[in-house]
Amino acid sequence: MNKVILIVLDGLNARTAHTNMGFLEHLIENKQCAAYTVKAELPAQSRPLYEVIQTGVPTYLNGIVSNGTVKRSKEASVFQLAKAAGLKTGAASYHWVSELYNKAPFDPLTDRIQLDTEHAIQNGLFYFEDHYPDNHLMADGAYLIREKQTDYTLIHSMNIDDIGHKFGSQSKEYVQAAVTIDAILSNYLMDWLEKGYQVVVTADHGMNEYCTHNGVTDDERKVPLYLFSEQVAAGDYRETVVPQLQMAPLLCHLLGIGKSAAMQELTFI
Repeated sequence: MNKVILIVLDGLNARTAHTNMGFLEHLIENKQCAAYTVKAELPAQSRPLYEVIQTGVPTYLNGIVSNGTVKRSKEASVFQLAKAAGLKTGAASYHWVSELYNKAPFDPLTDRIQLDTEHAIQNGLFYFEDHYPDNHLMADGAYLIREKQTDYTLIHSMNIDDIGHKFGSQSKEYVQAAVTIDAILSNYLMDWLEKGYQVVVTADHGMNEYCTHNGVTDDERKVPLYLFSEQVAAGDYRETVVPQLQMAPLLCHLLGIGKSAAMQELTFI
């Protein structure tokens, strides 16, 4: 079974993840996953990097240049490729993902719940407040996986990013947001793995001490990557820094589908 669950923890830098997320670190220690460090593309903003993760195309080519770029993607996304291959797609995600791959602009009156559609994301539960609780979000994602039997599922959290913008990456509040989602993940992850799902946990970008992200510092660009798959040898490879442009071909590889011509060749596993 080549089903993949992609969990994107918006705004989580690698330093905070590997220092404070004890459940995921426990799985690294016990060789239950492969851990890498990803270097995010620039600019280190959310909407451009959602596009990078899903399409493998850098910003200067894909045209999603800032968080204010509200339009549909023109690139072939993992969602589109998976659907074309006969797989079922889903996302429990911030509404910007809907704007990139389903409908733009997003209308909360009509677009929050999109089930059994012909869009690239066939089944979507989209939220539009940055503080939408992570425990609600994970339940949304679990619903799509369980009831809609999605083969490629994005679960995208905004809580860490929201707290980081309010308090900065050096704050106790930022650390606690990471600790909270680590605990929530523990209630779902082992069950998904036992059922044969491959799970990828990463972030779009990090956060700095000044409550922002856009630049070139390690806290803004270096993010974690935890891979749970029999196709990837378990181990601690965090000294290996993976370009974020490798994420899209990685997802295609795990799904067993062809990558787009614009994506890089997969080189790090």
